Amino acid sequence: MIRAIAHPTDFSAEGRIAFDHALALALHHRARLDLLHVGAPGAEGEWQRFPRVRARLVEWGRLSAGSEPGEVARQTGVEVRKIELHAKDPAEGLGNFLADHHPDVVVMTSHGRTGLARLLQGSVTAQVARESQAAMLLFGPHSGGFADPANGTLTPGRVLVPVDHQPPAETALDPLEAILAGLGAQLDGLHVGTAAPALHGLTVRLASGGTVDTILAEADGAGLIAMPTEGRHGLRDALLGSTAERVLAGAKVPVLALPAG
Repeated sequence: MIRAIAHPTDFSAEGRIAFDHALALALHHRARLDLLHVGAPGAEGEWQRFPRVRARLVEWGRLSAGSEPGEVARQTGVEVRKIELHAKDPAEGLGNFLADHHPDVVVMTSHGRTGLARLLQGSVTAQVARESQAAMLLFGPHSGGFADPANGTLTPGRVLVPVDHQPPAETALDPLEAILAGLGAQLDGLHVGTAAPALHGLTVRLASGGTVDTILAEADGAGLIAMPTEGRHGLRDALLGSTAERVLAGAKVPVLALPAG
């Protein structure tokens, strides 16, 4: 069961697609939605810049025009909280909140940095992903979505699930099924290599080639890539990013990173 969804926002236009998906998932699961923004210590709150939940719900036909804030939960089943965090380091501020409040899903955009630029400049998304045990629905620089912007309907369709022997994917399948429950998704298991891991409830087909390029090619026509992940390991990943980060940088669909192991 999905009870809480968090959406960190920097108020940018690029974040609109993540907001739409966070709100649509909250509606589907009747879950609490926390909208989070990290400001500098001592900065004034920027409440007027938060995404306009009521306006979007009215556009989607889910809320009556002119409804007061208290009507959102009554008419939709979604409790919305707009939360201003204050921290010098955005990743630390978000990480602390997520550690304290344990949302089931975090929905956010990523600039998809890779290589030396990512190592030097850092990535708030990557840091938060490594510090949180929540599933993370991430939108990279080239990503479309599976929520209809006209009405918020979620249609993930085929979901590509790349798996390997490490990290072990079994524990990632339960949260994946919980998130996609009732959405009519078709899971498409994929292993890039010669011997696929045996997973209960998921048929895994084989493909050959470079891991990231093959995943991106196999994602053609899918609505979502769902990847078990356990973060970054070793110098190569420190320079190039984890497999999930590199997939996110080039994917045309969102990536759902699922804690595994």
